[in-house]
Formats: sequence, C-alpha cells, structure tokens
Amino acid sequence: MDNPPELDGRVAVVTGGTRGVGAGIVRAFLRAGAEVVVCARRPPDAPVEVAGRKAEFVPVDLRDGDAVRAFFARVATDYGRLDALVNNAGGTPYRPLSAADANRHARVLELNLTAPLIASLTAYEVMTARQGPEGAGPEGAGGSITMIGSVSGSRPSPGTAAYGAAKAGLEHLARSMAVEWAPAVRVNTLVLGMVRTELSHLHYGDEEGVAAVGRTVPLGRLAEPEEIGEVAVFLASDRAAYISGASLLVHGGGERPAFLDAANADRTD
Repeated sequence: MDNPPELDGRVAVVTGGTRGVGAGIVRAFLRAGAEVVVCARRPPDAPVEVAGRKAEFVPVDLRDGDAVRAFFARVATDYGRLDALVNNAGGTPYRPLSAADANRHARVLELNLTAPLIASLTAYEVMTARQGPEGAGPEGAGGSITMIGSVSGSRPSPGTAAYGAAKAGLEHLARSMAVEWAPAVRVNTLVLGMVRTELSHLHYGDEEGVAAVGRTVPLGRLAEPEEIGEVAVFLASDRAAYISGASLLVHGGGERPAFLDAANADRTD
C-alpha cells in the first residue's frame, strides 16, 4: 500500500505564490497533500493547481498589517488550523543605490523584511492557538515557518543592495524566531541561488543568455521552481522535525570564484 502524501490534512499559506518560485512551492505542497492558500496583491492568470487540486487565492497587500491579520483570521475560520507558512513574496527591480532616494529603497526593505515579519507574527498566533477537546489545551498546536532567502543576503548585490540587506535581515530574523518560538514553531530559511522562472529573461536575456548564466553554476543550470518547492515541503514535514534555525543553501553549488578564471598560474603540476 502506498503511503499517504506527507502533508495530507495540513494547511499551508504561501505568500506571493501566484507565479515563479512561489507557484512552484504551491504545486509541491498540493502534490504533498496539503490544503494551500495563496495570498498576493494580484490574482494569478490561472489558478495554481496540480492533478485537479487547486490552491485558494486571497488578495492581500502584505505590507498592510490589518489586512494580513484579517487574512490569517479568515484562514483560521475557514480551515480550523494553520500548519505551515512560506514567506515567499518579495523581489526588487534593478536599481543602483544612487539612482533613487532612501524612501524608494525603504519600500524594498518593507516588502522583503517587514512584510514577512508581520505575516510570521500573525501566523504564530494562529499556529499556537489551536485547542484540544473542550478547550483543555493545545492539541497538535504548532507548525513550520519558512523564509525564502537569497544568496544576495550574503554577498555584494550591486543594483539590488536594499534587497540583499533585507534578505540578510530575514535570515537573522528567522534564527531569532526559531529560538523564541521553540518548541512549538520551527523557523528556517531557504537561501536560494538563481531560479529559472517566466521572468528570467528580464535578468539574463534570451535562452542563450539563460543558458550562459546557468553554466556559471557548478551544477550547470538554474534551479526549477518545483525543485525549490520540494525542499520547502521537506522543511514543513515531519522529516524535518529537528530542523529549526537553519539556513539551507539551495544554489546548485554556488558561484565559481572569479579569481580561478582570472589567474594565469601554471596548474599543470
């Protein structure tokens, strides 16, 4: 007999899960048996679904604290529980620091750091509020929160400096949450490298450009969104029950150091 999907009966929220990496995460959670609720400012062009199972979409501006609290209250009412939150929403345009004022850069920080903080605080309340029979105490209360970080948070990010700073802060925030909220809620970060999405051409150019960029990665290609989703499912599952406060690199081996190709030393010996 086949084992049931590992997240069967569980409820997950994926922020910004309408396209790209977020949609890949949503599909992985659906495939694992979870009920998935997606929130973002704009609806997807088509419902995110796998094998006839669809994610519910709710429009939310994640920078609006009142709207976020109302959203999670709706999830609690409609589903009776919340087991996993994936803070995926974020992003930034290419913008050198001197090309914009501080307020414009602050908006990047707000979306990529403050918004996940607001969502996590509210999700924590829902995850830990579930009661047992007759309100006698917690029954299975708790859950998993996963931040979607970036290698930009640990290396120079010219053109996306505010984004890199936010991702660095997000990773530190996750570690602090993991300590404060243990043992009820586990908090981890997926530190992503380059992922092939429908917007890759904006960053890397045509197919030849995408392939050329992929060759700079030790594994020889960009990640696919579903591959990120599978790791997110793992962190939300019982298989990761002893993993909290961790930063898991999902970057195909990282970046080949530039000095290796610039040096002219004789390596034949």
